[in-house]
Amino acid sequence: MKDTKDLLDILTLTDEGNSNFSGVSKDIGSPNVFGGQVLAQSLNAAYRTVSSKRILHSLHSYFLEAGNLDLPIIYNVQTIRDGGSFSTRRVTAHQNDKTIFILACSFHKKEDGYEHQMPIKKDIAQPEDLMSWEDMREQFGDFLPKKMKAFLSIERPIDFKPVQVVNPFEQKDLPPVVDVWFKLKGDSSDLSLTIKQQILTYISDYNILTACLYPNASVANFGNTQMASLDHSMWFYRDFDFSDWMLFSIESPNTFGARGFACGNIYTRDGKLVASVAQEGLMRPQKKR
Repeated sequence: MKDTKDLLDILTLTDEGNSNFSGVSKDIGSPNVFGGQVLAQSLNAAYRTVSSKRILHSLHSYFLEAGNLDLPIIYNVQTIRDGGSFSTRRVTAHQNDKTIFILACSFHKKEDGYEHQMPIKKDIAQPEDLMSWEDMREQFGDFLPKKMKAFLSIERPIDFKPVQVVNPFEQKDLPPVVDVWFKLKGDSSDLSLTIKQQILTYISDYNILTACLYPNASVANFGNTQMASLDHSMWFYRDFDFSDWMLFSIESPNTFGARGFACGNIYTRDGKLVASVAQEGLMRPQKKR
């Protein structure tokens, strides 16, 4: 995938009837289906069964099995409730009669109410002053670990610019904090809020577990640690657009027992809080053979 159009082609499912929808997968550099893809496709299925006057406000999900990149994924949507203000849906994702993922999501009609938000970090480096993943590959590719270089070489519809650039060879423990600017490639104008939420859900599964790895970076890295999303939750607050860079500000309160927990907030560049994310992931040290 190289731009927004390619991403939307993957996220838009085929209606198979009886509240079943099918989708295909795209390799992003891992041996299994990317969790963000399954999240966003499940949301696409759920949205197809909800009134256009209701907007997603939260989702909660579990990854049960690794998805096979070569098999289609079937998403079944169950209508749990359509109340006066909220609608709730349950989505299960299947491959070959095996349930690989479950999602519960809630949609809310537009209402007025009180307002406050946590502010964006002050004095944070701006994207124009930072290197993108592509810049890093071009500048340091010959010196990067093989797995990292291969991952950075995959063509993506999103540009990522991390605020904290880490030297993988320094092997020193770091604060459990990750701040990453991101921006869609290609035309992102005229997108509905429902589509923007699906895209943001896709993006939210990138980078988040990195914050869990940093406090043990003297001994742990992507090459010797088995990492996978176990669950994923999001809360959506305000409308936004993808015309400018956005910031995903992440921290990890805890890693223990081969699991790491991270949470974060997503802001527009002008500081509007758009969504919050929480995820627990597998962080299993791999024994040397």
